[in-house]
Amino acid sequence: MALSTPALGESKISPSILNLVTDPERVKSRSIDRVAYASDASHYLFTPQAVVIAKDAAEVAALLKAAHQNNQPVTLRSGGTSLAGQASGEGLMIDVRKNFRQITVLDQGKRVRVQPGATVRQVNARLAVYGTKLGPDPASEGACTIGGVISNNSSGMACGTEFNTYRTLESMTFVLPSGTMIDTADPDADRKLAAAEPELVATLDQLIKRVRSNPDSVAKIQKHFALKNTMGYGLNSFLDFDTPAALMAHLIIGSEGTLAFVAEAVFSTIPIRKLAVTTLAVFDNLDSATRALPDLVDSGAATLELLDSTSLRVGQALPGVPEAILGFEVGSEAALLVEYHADAPEELQGLQRIGQGLLDAAPLRSQALLSSDAKNRQSAWKFRKGLYASVAGARASGTTALLEDVAVPVASLADTCGSLQELFTEYGYEDSVIFGHAKDGNIHFMLTDRFEGDVALNRYNGFNDKMVQLILDKGGNLKAEHGTGRAMAPFVRAQYGDELYEVHLELKAACDPRMMMNPGVIVDEDHAAHMRNIKLNATIQIEADRCVECGYCEPVCPSKDLTLTPRQRIVVQRAMEKAKAEGNEQLLKELEKDYEYDGVQTCAVDGMCVTACPVGINTGLLVKRLRREEANPVMAAGFKAAAKGWGAVSRGGAVALTVADKMPVSLVRGATDVARKIIGEDVVPQYSADLPAGGKPRKPLIGNLGAEGAAPLAVYLPACVNSMFGPAGEGEGVASAFTKLLKQAGVSVYVPQGIESMCCSTPWTSKGYKSGHDVMAEHVLEEVRAALPGQNLPIISDASSCTEGFALTLEQHGFEVTDLLSFTAQHLLDKLPAGHKLASLTLHPTCSSNQMGLNPQLQQVAEAVADTVSTPVNWGCCGFAGDRGMLHPELTASATAAEAAEVKQINSQAHASCNRTCELGMTRATGKEYQHVVELLAQVTNA
Repeated sequence: MALSTPALGESKISPSILNLVTDPERVKSRSIDRVAYASDASHYLFTPQAVVIAKDAAEVAALLKAAHQNNQPVTLRSGGTSLAGQASGEGLMIDVRKNFRQITVLDQGKRVRVQPGATVRQVNARLAVYGTKLGPDPASEGACTIGGVISNNSSGMACGTEFNTYRTLESMTFVLPSGTMIDTADPDADRKLAAAEPELVATLDQLIKRVRSNPDSVAKIQKHFALKNTMGYGLNSFLDFDTPAALMAHLIIGSEGTLAFVAEAVFSTIPIRKLAVTTLAVFDNLDSATRALPDLVDSGAATLELLDSTSLRVGQALPGVPEAILGFEVGSEAALLVEYHADAPEELQGLQRIGQGLLDAAPLRSQALLSSDAKNRQSAWKFRKGLYASVAGARASGTTALLEDVAVPVASLADTCGSLQELFTEYGYEDSVIFGHAKDGNIHFMLTDRFEGDVALNRYNGFNDKMVQLILDKGGNLKAEHGTGRAMAPFVRAQYGDELYEVHLELKAACDPRMMMNPGVIVDEDHAAHMRNIKLNATIQIEADRCVECGYCEPVCPSKDLTLTPRQRIVVQRAMEKAKAEGNEQLLKELEKDYEYDGVQTCAVDGMCVTACPVGINTGLLVKRLRREEANPVMAAGFKAAAKGWGAVSRGGAVALTVADKMPVSLVRGATDVARKIIGEDVVPQYSADLPAGGKPRKPLIGNLGAEGAAPLAVYLPACVNSMFGPAGEGEGVASAFTKLLKQAGVSVYVPQGIESMCCSTPWTSKGYKSGHDVMAEHVLEEVRAALPGQNLPIISDASSCTEGFALTLEQHGFEVTDLLSFTAQHLLDKLPAGHKLASLTLHPTCSSNQMGLNPQLQQVAEAVADTVSTPVNWGCCGFAGDRGMLHPELTASATAAEAAEVKQINSQAHASCNRTCELGMTRATGKEYQHVVELLAQVTNA
C-alpha cells in the first residue's frame, strides 16, 4: 500500500492565478515555504505547490474565482492546529491569518466581530473587560483561530452543544468558490445570493424539502446532532433554517473549507461566570471514573474532563501539574477534572455541597476536595489543555501521533471506554491514551506508531474499522469536535447512510461544482484515503524532536509574520533530514540555503515559544545549537577575545554611539550599510536615528551603593546594556534612578569591583559562540564569589534579559538571582515617600520578564508610578533580542506591528518596560519614549 509523501516537484500553479496577487512578496513558492506550510497538527502531510499570503477578502474572492476557472485545488489556512488533516493540501494554499486579525467588540461585549486570523485567546482578552467571552472554548485557544473555530464548528471544555460555534454565530461574510461574496447580516442577503447563485439557491431549497420530507432522515439528524457532532456537513441546518443566506452560513460552519471562505463573523458572546470550584479526583480505574459520570452530570457540573492512566503517567513527569497526580506509581488509575460554576456564593455553595457528596462516596484513591484556590485550578487546567501535545510529545522518536475523537451518550461512555481498551490490546497499541470532555460523552484517544508498511497499515485499518462499528453501535458520532477532515471522510456514509450521504454530495457539488475547495476533506469515495500520506517524522535534534507540530507556539513568535515560526523551523529541519536520508541533494541544498536567513538569522531566540509549548520545547535552543555548529572560527575567536576584554569593548561601543549621535545620520548609516554588504548583515549592526548616545560607565558604582551605613541586601550587577546605550530622552538611566531610590528607602546594595568587565553572557550564547560564553561565565562567577564572601546575598540585575542570563550562569552554583523589579517590589516600595503619580502608563512586558514570572512585579511597580496602567492585549517579544533588532530591523518591525498599533490608540502619558534593548525596540516601533519602569518610579517619588 502506497504511503510515502510525493516528491516536492515544481509548482504548477497557473500564472493567471498568482498574477492576481498585487505584491509578489506575498506569493511563496520556494521549497522552504512550501515545506513550512505543509504541516498542520494532524498525522497527514500534504505539500502545497504555492502559498499566497492573502491581503483581504476581495483578493481571496479573486483567487477562488480564478482557481475555480482553472480547476486548481485550494486549501485555506488559518491556524493549522487541525487534527484530522483538513488544513493542508497539494494545490494552492491561501493563508488567511496574517492580514485577517481584526477584532471589533460590539454592544459592550455582548457581540463581537472577528476576522478569521484572530485566535480565541486574543478575542477573549478583548472581551474580558466586559465580563464576556466566546462560547466555544477549545483547549487550543492560544493557537486556534476563528477561521478554524468556524470551519470545525469548535466546541471545547464547557460549552457542549449549547454554546458551540453553530449556536453562537450571529452572521458571517462568506466567499463562495465562484467569487460571490455575501454578508448574511445584510437585510438584502437572500436576494443577492439568489441573483448571484440561482442554481445553488435552487439546490438548497430542494435539499430542505428532501430532508424534511423523509422521517428517517429527520430522526437520524436529530439523533446525531443531539450529541457533539462534526462528522460530515451540518445537516441539522436543513431542519433549523429556511432562508438561503442563513442556511448557507450554517452549512459553512463545520464545512472545513470545502464550501466557502469565511471573511468575517459576528458572534453572540456569553457571560463569564464569576465563581468556580475545582478538583482533580483520582479514581481506582477508568471504569469507576466513567461510571461516576451520570450522577456528576446531573449535579450540574460545568466541566468533567476525563484522564486515563497513561495521561496521568505522562503528567507526573511534567512541571507544575496538580499534586493529586503525584506521589504514587500509576497503575490503572484514572481521573476526572471536576468543576462547578456560579455567579453567586450561595449558588456555588449549593453546587459544591452536592458535588462534594458525590466525590466523597466515589471509589477515589484519596480524598478530592472541591476548592476555589486559583493556583490549583490553574495547574489543573494547564495540564488538561496541554495534554494532547504532552502525551504525543512522549512518544518514541520517529513515530506519529494519531488522535481521534468520538462522542457517545454519557450512559454508554463506560462501556465504550472499556471496549476501546480491549481494541488497543487486540491491535497492540499498548501506549494508547483516552481523555476528553466526559460531560458530553466526548472522548479523545491517541494511537502512536510508525504508520509505514503493510503490517502497520493493516493493523491500523483493522483497528479503525472495528472502532467505527463500536461507536456507531453505541449510537455515537465518529467525530465530535475535531472535524471530519481526511481521517473520517471515507466513513461519512457509514454514519449517515446512503440517503443523507447523497445530500452531502449534492450540497458539495452545488457550492463547489469543480470540487476544487479542499478536495479529499469531508467527502472522499476512496475507502483507503485515511491511510494515505501519513506523516513520517525523521529524528532530528533532541531540542525539538518531541514536537507534534501543534502550532501552539506560533502566535507568540516574533518572526511569525516575517519568516518562519517555531513549528515551521522544526518542520523544515525534519524535511532537510528526510531529504538527506533519501539522497535528494537538490532539495537539501535549497532548504539549507534559505534556512540560514529564515530559520537561523531571523530567530530572536527569545524563548517565548516555550511559554506556549505543552511539551516545553524552546526552539531558540535549537537555533542556538545551529549557530554554534555553524559558527565562523574567526568570528568565534573575535568574540572570545571580546569576552576577555569586555570592559574596553563595552565602553568602546558606548563611545562609538556617542560619536555617532553627534554626526549626520546619513553618514553613519551609509557607513554601516556598506560594512553590512561587505562583511555581512548578520555581523554588522545597522545604525538608525532612534539609537541613543552611549551610556555612563559602571565603574563609579563600585562598592556599597545607596544609603550610607546600611548593610547591603544584595549584590547588584548593573547590566552592560544600560552602560552601552544611554537613557531615553532626558532620562538619567536605571542605575542612577535605582541609586536614588535606595537612598530614599534607606537600603544599600553592593556592586563588585570588576563590574565594568562583566556581562550576563547572553550575547555569546545567542550567537552560538560557546568559548566566549565560557570565558565570560567563569569571569562572572569569580567576581560574584569575591564580592562579600560568606554573606550569601541574592544577585540582582537591572535588565530582565540580563537577569535571565545571570541566572543561567549563577544559579547552578547555588546563587539566588532575581531582578531589579522583584527587589524594588519587595524592599523599596513600602519605604518610599508618596509621590505625584502619572495619570497613565503603558507597559511592555518582555520575553524574559514573562519567562521568569516577573510580570506581576512589573505591574506592581507600575501601579506605584501611575493611576492607570495598561498592557496591550497584543504585547509580545519585540524581537530586538540584544543586537538582533540592529542586525535585522525588519524582525523588530514585524514583531511589534500589532502592539505598536494598539499602543498608539491607548495614548498613555508615559511608556515603560524593564530591559533597555526592548525599550529601544518599542521606541522605534511606536515613536514613544520607553524607559525602565524604575526610572519612572524615581521620577514620581522625586517630584
